[in-house]
Amino acid sequence: MKTIELKAPYLIFIGDETIDGFAKTGFGIVEWRRSLCKGQMNVEGGTVDLGLPPMTIKEATEANVKSLIIGTAAIGGGIPDIWIDTLVEALLKGIDIVAGVHTRLKEIPRLREAAEQSGARLVDVRNPPEQIPVGNGKKRTGRRLLTVGTDCSSGKKYTALALEKDMKGRGMNVDFRASGQTGIMIAGKGIPIDSVVADFISGAAELLSPDNNPGHWDIIEGQGSIFHPGYGAVSMGLLVGSQPDAFVVCHEANRKHMMGWDNFPLPTIRELIERTIQIGKLTNKEIRCVGVSVNTAQLTPEERKKYLDNLSQKIGLPCVDSLKNGTKKIIDYLEIAFNIK
Repeated sequence: MKTIELKAPYLIFIGDETIDGFAKTGFGIVEWRRSLCKGQMNVEGGTVDLGLPPMTIKEATEANVKSLIIGTAAIGGGIPDIWIDTLVEALLKGIDIVAGVHTRLKEIPRLREAAEQSGARLVDVRNPPEQIPVGNGKKRTGRRLLTVGTDCSSGKKYTALALEKDMKGRGMNVDFRASGQTGIMIAGKGIPIDSVVADFISGAAELLSPDNNPGHWDIIEGQGSIFHPGYGAVSMGLLVGSQPDAFVVCHEANRKHMMGWDNFPLPTIRELIERTIQIGKLTNKEIRCVGVSVNTAQLTPEERKKYLDNLSQKIGLPCVDSLKNGTKKIIDYLEIAFNIK
């Protein structure tokens, strides 16, 4: 049983997109895995610039590009007709097409026919692998850290990536494990947990983070929130299957209610810590929180420092903005808590 795996290097395809916000997948890949990106490609009318060299399909072939990744996530999640000729050209050159949009690549006849002709792959990232087993709850070797959130879109992916980067900077043996479509494109492999049938979510989490060396850390990208009225089931299955030794709470400063669910107030950070431990103990009796990562983008530098200092004093754990200040304080705490030398 394998997770979804992508072939590098990449050409990031932006199509005719003109709004940076709808190209967040492309920007995320470039920010965290720039070394895997050979170039970017727009079609007529497209103005988004990822800061990569512009590249044609012919140039991508000459540069030995293995995957064309669709780096957009526009409303509706479709594949516009204006893109099809370019995608077919790439497929006929043997380049895989990778997408995380709602439209399935294999459902588009011209793409399917071109892939069959060349042997290139159509990789729908939101399609989980087949025959995922039911979780068994057996203890696995190695160490695991899971990011958990007070809500969706609270920085779980970016915090996990920042932790991986900073831990590697200390020479630690660590890997980012992706559980969402953008994370999979950044990591090059993973399982889209929110697309797995409910009975098999914990089993998918076990596959995502298998046995490893005793000193190795998997940093697992969290999904949703165990307090979320819509997505809590995914979050709980991921928590139980991940068997985390440690977890980091992710939160957006000043957010009061679930995004899109205004009648559901956010849990306090202390409530989230307590319930995560309560549920997580089912498969790892030693689970513990090692810090909080807060998105403080809406605060001034002075407000940020005061907010993080007050929160840290209140809950007795290191509190950081992982994108503004890095994760050093959390890793310092982790090293002491787990006697890492």
